[in-house]
Amino acid sequence: MTQPTDIRRLHTAPAPTEPFRVLDGCCCIGGATEGYRRAFGPNAHITGVDIEPQPDYRGDAFHQGDVVDFIRERGHTFHFIHVSPPCQGEGAPTKGTNAARNAAIGRTYPRLIRPVRAALEATGRPFVMENVAGSEVRKDLRLCGEQFGLGVLMHRYFELGGWTTPQPGHPRHRGRVRGWRHGQYFDGPYVAAYGNGGGKATVDEIRAAKGIDWSTDHLRLREALPPAYTEWIGAAFLSTLAPTVGVAA
Repeated sequence: MTQPTDIRRLHTAPAPTEPFRVLDGCCCIGGATEGYRRAFGPNAHITGVDIEPQPDYRGDAFHQGDVVDFIRERGHTFHFIHVSPPCQGEGAPTKGTNAARNAAIGRTYPRLIRPVRAALEATGRPFVMENVAGSEVRKDLRLCGEQFGLGVLMHRYFELGGWTTPQPGHPRHRGRVRGWRHGQYFDGPYVAAYGNGGGKATVDEIRAAKGIDWSTDHLRLREALPPAYTEWIGAAFLSTLAPTVGVAA
């Protein structure tokens, strides 16, 4: 079995020396985009795709539309693809009794992981697909804010296509997530970057906890990946597959 790596160890592969085209699907405001920009350097050109307008998007180009259609039509033109399908349709809150309650009030969520995976695999390009614990994403990597010294836990899982890297070590959490739970208030070193009320994080707290300074949209900030996650993933990708993507030796 592959042993966990120390996430504090920095990857040392050089950044691409030629234009390196990256696609960030379901990009939101571009938390993942910013991490890949840091990892891939100034020669990266990152395009975001989202079904909703994203005026705060961080990348170089933005396309509003269906991510599966975009990948099918243009995915092969990119060197590297990342997609974060909507987690609202994948995790525990939309399954079982919660699914019945959501259906009763007319709330539906798309289930995109399988069609996204099929579209990604058809491109022949290396990819990353991210989602929550209860999703169908293959759990090749698990990342947590504590691994990067962030003020949010936000466990996320990553399916890697066309490449691989060892699972980094997962340090013990330093305490609880701050907020109310079942009528009792708990303090702790992490903020709850989801929902509203009950001691949930404010805009400024989420910005600080995730390391995102370019948006003040509370909902989008809650949805965004911390850039530290994809900065690490991008550096890991360069260190394992750099010779195949036009990176200088």
